[in-house]
Amino acid sequence: MDVEVEVRDGIARVTLNRPEALNALTLAMIEALEGRLQALAADASVQALVMRGAGGRAFCAGGDVRALYDSYRADGTLHREFFVHEYRLDHLLHRYPKPFVAIADGITMGGGMGLAQGSRLRVVGEKTRIAMPEVGIGLIPDVGGSFFLSRLPGCLGTYLALTGSELGAADAIYAGLADHYLVPDAIAGVEDALRARGAIASFDAAHAALRALASPPPPPPLARWRDAIDRHFAPASVPAIMESLAAEVDPALRDWADRTLELMRRRSPTMLAVALRALRLGRGLDLADCLRMEYTVVQHCFAHGDLVEGVRALLIDKDKRPRWRPARIEEVDPAAVEAFFREPPGAGHPLADLGNP
Repeated sequence: MDVEVEVRDGIARVTLNRPEALNALTLAMIEALEGRLQALAADASVQALVMRGAGGRAFCAGGDVRALYDSYRADGTLHREFFVHEYRLDHLLHRYPKPFVAIADGITMGGGMGLAQGSRLRVVGEKTRIAMPEVGIGLIPDVGGSFFLSRLPGCLGTYLALTGSELGAADAIYAGLADHYLVPDAIAGVEDALRARGAIASFDAAHAALRALASPPPPPPLARWRDAIDRHFAPASVPAIMESLAAEVDPALRDWADRTLELMRRRSPTMLAVALRALRLGRGLDLADCLRMEYTVVQHCFAHGDLVEGVRALLIDKDKRPRWRPARIEEVDPAAVEAFFREPPGAGHPLADLGNP
């Protein structure tokens, strides 16, 4: 089974078991997770939840984007249904009533970040690689990205959203995207440690147990660039951010600024602008409203074309040469950006009830 659940002595171990695909989420996995997690929340014998990824390489590499691409090209419904269920699952995790530990040791990107960021007990390790790389395939950081990235310190969230940069464990903790750094033996023994310390009755007790298991993380490389990130990613538009990076004159920062600019130039110009707008709006919205906004934007992403082109270039033909429309950030029409946030006419929003009691 792609989702396995084992309950022992008050702790439910939930395993994403699709290692050949780096535990990427399918609609069936999302529906199974939603149903099982709701049942575990209502089960008085279950006091805590630990979520892991099988195979040793990934917690969860995201959603099965190829299947969504195929659905859209075939005029199917999966590319709509998938996000409705995924966002409901993410919302459930953010509000989960029992201690929920996410073991994000390995690749944790996109949809995997949606799962992990729903936890208040986020564990990272030696193999952790986290990122929100969606602008590289013509999408925006979703699964609540407009909520949790917009609340990171300074301009770190904007930097991560517009570059798609990967972070290791130390940087994840530094940025506020993880809570505890554990070495491999400690990660293997999380459930036993929680039981031994009687730490499954409350969030505070679970945090204390994980702190006792944790090791000091290595120095965070991201700290070296923090002042520059806060300075260059503060402007109100993507062109202004890129101009700021291009104008960097400090010899100690020039190489970093050049690499950052090169990353951004490979991303979809339209999605850079839309992602920045989503993060700025997300600062003033609660999680449910952010997820509703993201659903609307994502459906426009399919219709716009850059998402289909990005998946083609990176996952189908693998030529890694997407033809973005438009090709340059200076050509992106602000009115076209705003159109991504308008709900289409007709039926009500499929997440209209999200967040209601």
